[in-house]
Amino acid sequence: MKKDDKAIFHNTQLLLEHYRDVVWSLEVSVFQTNVNFQAEFGNTIEEFLELSYEAGLDLPASDVAARIRSINKSRNMLRIIDGAVALLREKYRNGEECYWVLYYTYLSSQEFGGVDEIVEKLSEMFRDFSRSTYYRRKNESIRRMGDLLWGFRTNCCDAALELLYTEQLLLGRL
Repeated sequence: MKKDDKAIFHNTQLLLEHYRDVVWSLEVSVFQTNVNFQAEFGNTIEEFLELSYEAGLDLPASDVAARIRSINKSRNMLRIIDGAVALLREKYRNGEECYWVLYYTYLSSQEFGGVDEIVEKLSEMFRDFSRSTYYRRKNESIRRMGDLLWGFRTNCCDAALELLYTEQLLLGRL
């Protein structure tokens, strides 16, 4: 594996390892923002945004507006990842196996007990699915996700990495 390929693999694996935490943080942030917004303004963020849009108003430069923009950036980052996962599943030659390996390893809301539990689950779905098949598919899935996410680097991808890195620093995980 080339140096760049190793970096892409590492970054993709890191992103996938933090996927559950990012989804949870986003859900908590949306919930807290809605509670605060409801208490302060008497309606939900969605209702406020709809009324603002109908009235032709721009979001004010406030903490709430900044938080809403941050939530939208996080949602967009997750949409990019989810889109790459869907493309991998639908179009890649081992897509279905790769999808379920990613799902049970990184994407499901509940973390599984370990590799043996995941392999057991996958062997119910796919014939001759062993522990070594799991590791092969896992590495293959991470490489293909890296191709999809970083193959054509964009400002959006850079922003997603920066957001993930900043969030992990704030949570004290890096």
